Amino acid sequence: MANKLKHLGFIQGTINRLANNSFLIKGWSIGLVTAIFVFLGQSYSPASMIIVYFPVISFWFLDAYFLWQERLYRVLYDEVRKIKENDINFSMKIQTFSSGKNTYHETFTSCTLSCFYIPLIIVMSIIILLK
Repeated sequence: MANKLKHLGFIQGTINRLANNSFLIKGWSIGLVTAIFVFLGQSYSPASMIIVYFPVISFWFLDAYFLWQERLYRVLYDEVRKIKENDINFSMKIQTFSSGKNTYHETFTSCTLSCFYIPLIIVMSIIILLK
């Protein structure tokens, strides 16, 4: 049972790091957008305000990648939980679980990310239009 618990601990550690990365990316996206608005607010031009969208969309793609990896490791955790102690091989391969709802596209368009980034883009657009 010790090997199984150790392997599950490795997987859980990876899941925790990926979840923390996702949290940090969301914080960076809000912070960077705010900083760009403050910096470009002094010299406003519609063309220069378009630059605000690039970091948000980039962070959305990066956040989707980390969430996708986290979901795959959760499936791996569930699989390791089910196998017998003698069959533990400490494998961290997650490529075989990337199907169905565990695809990058499904993660990118998930409510978890869409409910954060779409309102952020809408608020940015309203701020740009009101200037």
